[in-house]
Amino acid sequence: MKAKTRAQLARLAAEAAREKREERVRKSISLKSRVVEEIKELLRRYRVLAVVSVDETPTAESRKIFDKVSNYGAVIRLYKNSLVLKALEEIGAKNLDGVSRHLTGSNVFIFTNMNPFELARLLEELVEHRYAKPGDAVDFDVELTPGPTDIKPGPSLSLFGKLKIPTQVREGVVWIAKDVRVLKAGDKVSPELCSLLRKLGIPIIPVRLQLKAVYEDGLVYLPENLKIDLEEIGRSLAAAVSASKALALELALPIPEVVPELVLRAHRASVELAAAIGYAAPEVARELLVRATFQALALAQALSGKVDLGIPVSAPQTRAEGLKPKEEEEEKPEKEEVGEEEIAEGIASLFG
Repeated sequence: MKAKTRAQLARLAAEAAREKREERVRKSISLKSRVVEEIKELLRRYRVLAVVSVDETPTAESRKIFDKVSNYGAVIRLYKNSLVLKALEEIGAKNLDGVSRHLTGSNVFIFTNMNPFELARLLEELVEHRYAKPGDAVDFDVELTPGPTDIKPGPSLSLFGKLKIPTQVREGVVWIAKDVRVLKAGDKVSPELCSLLRKLGIPIIPVRLQLKAVYEDGLVYLPENLKIDLEEIGRSLAAAVSASKALALELALPIPEVVPELVLRAHRASVELAAAIGYAAPEVARELLVRATFQALALAQALSGKVDLGIPVSAPQTRAEGLKPKEEEEEKPEKEEVGEEEIAEGIASLFG
């Protein structure tokens, strides 16, 4: 082949390669543009964007958790950090510097209308478990319960023995004979126990999503800022409501929450005032009668040693005794008491 021909072929090959690269670039740009438009649409539909790291999260377990999160109306997407940042820029999002510092590594993005605190609590509660690896530490006790396993008798029996797990061979399989604690909180998992737990189908290492940040209308929330004690908040709210209600009662504020109590207080105060000034009303008739009886008896008792009243006088009852309900008065044995007519005659004789 002539040199000229080879040069032409090389030139044609270079042009074809260049066109192919340009075509790939055009396709890549077009694809990225479509992805950015998709992200922008999600940012318009959902007011909260959560950034979740998947660098050290097991894929199988994290996928299960993401599936559960999507059941709460959230959209889960795996995007390049640069495309998410570009979409935020194009919609004019605020505080991009606060967001961009968390867009590192491999991230999954959650688009939702949930409150950031509610979302953080949900991610904390959603837990999957994986099989332990040698050297993993546990923060809780691990116990095996009695019952059959799917393990056939054989070399595995020596593994049970090495771990000091009592066993029996029944119905062609290994049975765990009784409850046994194989790990205490803080212990690290040995290779032998890892192997046995996998054979028993017992994953013990909890897996949670690694929330990095939550973005909402220019505000960036970090995980430590989103942890709240709901029980403590409930107690604080209850105390605040109680204190505000007590203050409203003292100030006699006519609000629906305290109006019934204000009416009761006003009724009690009016009854006490009517009784104190001797105002005859149906509501205080019994109180007036009891007070008059008490005062008459007290006066008669004081004068009984000095003046012959012509009536038998007994020690006056305390006011509390005089105010006891009628039912209690009827249950007690009858005592000799001064009749109302005798009291009236005695008082009349005192004052002529």
